[in-house]
Amino acid sequence: MRRLCAVTGIGVVAPNGIGHEAYWEQLLNGKSGIQPVMDGLAGVVADFESTQYVPAQLGVRTDRWTQFGIAATALALQDAGIDLDAVPEYEVGVVTGSSSGGNEFGQRELGKLWSSGPARVSAYQSIAWFYAATTGQVSIRYGARGPCCVVVTEQASGLDAMGQAGRVLRQGARVVLAGGTEAPLSPYALACQRADGRLSAEANPERAFRPFDRTAAGHVPGEGGAMFVIEDSPTAGRRPYGYVAGHAATFDPPPGSGGDPALRRAIELALDQAALTPADIDAVFADGAAVPELDRQEAAAIEAVFGPHGVPVTAPKTMVGRLYAGGGALDLATALLALRDAVIPPTTGAPDVPEHYRIDLVLDRPRPAELRAVLVLARGRGGHNSAVVLTGELR
Repeated sequence: MRRLCAVTGIGVVAPNGIGHEAYWEQLLNGKSGIQPVMDGLAGVVADFESTQYVPAQLGVRTDRWTQFGIAATALALQDAGIDLDAVPEYEVGVVTGSSSGGNEFGQRELGKLWSSGPARVSAYQSIAWFYAATTGQVSIRYGARGPCCVVVTEQASGLDAMGQAGRVLRQGARVVLAGGTEAPLSPYALACQRADGRLSAEANPERAFRPFDRTAAGHVPGEGGAMFVIEDSPTAGRRPYGYVAGHAATFDPPPGSGGDPALRRAIELALDQAALTPADIDAVFADGAAVPELDRQEAAAIEAVFGPHGVPVTAPKTMVGRLYAGGGALDLATALLALRDAVIPPTTGAPDVPEHYRIDLVLDRPRPAELRAVLVLARGRGGHNSAVVLTGELR
């Protein structure tokens, strides 16, 4: 018998709001968290006080990215109202998505190495940068001794973590703490991102990130993400935000091989696992790379599955930036809140959508809609594609 994957708690740390309700209100009001940083723009979590969520002795041992993960987990547990002490510790798992790891901590300690010698380097450098650090610290903090792992697929990581959480539940866990966060705004991390030429050079925060736009010229990076409490059955007295009905991950063929991108296949596989048809999907939360070729590929995949202008599409990450491992997780939180409130948040920045994309992009303001099932997409560097189907009711 297939076990349920009920999302009972949401914790958000985002550039335009900490806590899922604050974030959701800002999103529906079109409030952006994108601001100047160094010599560019980024989605910055400006009001984050780590000491509210992370003990001081742990704060000096962890990177900002892990502190976001711990904070988001605390918020999700509070939202779910679950008492983990009542759950056997070997039946609680942790799955996080990761991308750049603890780059800020690493840059600081390597700077000490070069300027002051090895004796000045923190012993915690050996673990704080590590891509599994957030999974480990969340597991330790909450006594989660069940299956724990990390997924590293860049922007697709948050969705893939949710898919893996479903597998962990099906293998016998009762509760999984899952999601993803990112803190890629240190000088070193930004230098790495600029090297691939995908960052927007636009100086106007309201126009810098324009996925599916005729003049799209790159994305804006951002920090933050989301964590979730996922249970095999709803918490007593609480209605879940929704259910993880299907997940699929695919890989694009090597560049120059002549093979087609595999995003369409990911969508079809996720729908198949959810036992739904394209007609059952009421909205698509797109990856929205704002790179012309990637936008064209995504629009083509959506059209191929749903038909021309066949389903509302949105990319509200225009208000927070592209959060990499935190991006897919935050899109999942957004989609779950959309299911709850029957409204699709907009893609801001007034994109001028080319006619040949043939997608129904939600623009300017939220669109009320009866939402029963939604699809969330993410694509990561290296050819990763991920798709998650969420439903508001058990199917």
